[in-house]
Amino acid sequence: MTIVAGFSASRQGSAPLHLAAELARCTFDRIIAAAIVERPWPPRDDPVEKEYLHYLTLQVRTSLERVVGEMSGDVETSVVVHKSASVPEGLTELATHHRAEAVVVGSSSSGLLGRVALGSVTDRLVHTAAVPVAIAPRGYPTSREPIRRLTVAYGGHADAVRLIETAVELAVRWSVRLRIASFSVRPVAVFGGSFEPSAESLVVEQWSKRTEEEVTRQLDDIRARIATPDVDVVVGVSHDWREAVENVAWEPGDLLLLGSGAAGPSAQVFLGSAAAKILRHSPVPVMIVPKR
Repeated sequence: MTIVAGFSASRQGSAPLHLAAELARCTFDRIIAAAIVERPWPPRDDPVEKEYLHYLTLQVRTSLERVVGEMSGDVETSVVVHKSASVPEGLTELATHHRAEAVVVGSSSSGLLGRVALGSVTDRLVHTAAVPVAIAPRGYPTSREPIRRLTVAYGGHADAVRLIETAVELAVRWSVRLRIASFSVRPVAVFGGSFEPSAESLVVEQWSKRTEEEVTRQLDDIRARIATPDVDVVVGVSHDWREAVENVAWEPGDLLLLGSGAAGPSAQVFLGSAAAKILRHSPVPVMIVPKR
C-alpha cells in the first residue's frame, strides 16, 4: 500500500514527510512524496503558460528531491509532481490512483509551532477525503522511530462512527499501544467556586466513571470479534479545551486519532465541532478517519 505525503514547495515544508516516514515504519507502506502544481482550469493552449508550468514543475521537483534526499533511507520513497486544478484535488487524485492508505499533510504556516492548525488547503482536504488524513504539527521534526501509541479521542454517543473499533484494528495491524482519551470542558462557574469543591469533584468523578464504563462495554463487544490489546483509558477535564487536552500526558511517538463527525457523509471525513477544538490544541500529530 501507499502513503501520499503532500509537500509545499513554497514553504519548503518537510513536516508531512517526517510524519509519513513514522507511519510507514508501522504500516510497511511506501511513501509517495507529492507536490501539486496548480494549473488553470479549463486548460488553455497558451505557449507562455505551458513554458511557465514546465519551469515551475522543474523547480518544485528539485526542491522535493532535495528534501527527500535528506531523509533516512529506511523507507521506500518516490517523488511525484502532479498538475491539478487545486492542491486538495491533486492530493485526492493521487490517493485514488495509488489506492493510498492515508494522505499526510502539514499544518497551516499561520499556526503555532508544534501545534496542528488547518489552513485553506488542509481544511478542504479534511472535509472531502475518503481515506484517513494525517496532519503533522507545524515544524514537526524528523525521527528514525515509528509511531508507538494511538490515542483515540472518545466522544460518547458520537462514536456511532465506530472509531474505537477502527483504532483497535489499526493498533493490532501496526503493533502499537492503544489508549482511549475522553475530554470534557466544564463551565467556568464550576471551577470558579459556584459549587462546593466536593460537589465539583463528585461530578467529574461520576462522569469519568461513566465514560470508562461506556468504553469498557464497547471494548468487550470488540474483543468478542477481534483480538484486542490492552487499552488504557484516561480523561482530561478543565475549563477550556487547551488545558483539557494537555491534562492527558503525551509522549514522543504518539498519534491522536479523531473520528469523522456522526453528521458527516458516509465514507468521508467530516470534522465535528468538538473534534475541531481537540485538533487545534493537540501537541502531537493527528489522524482523522472517515465514517465507516
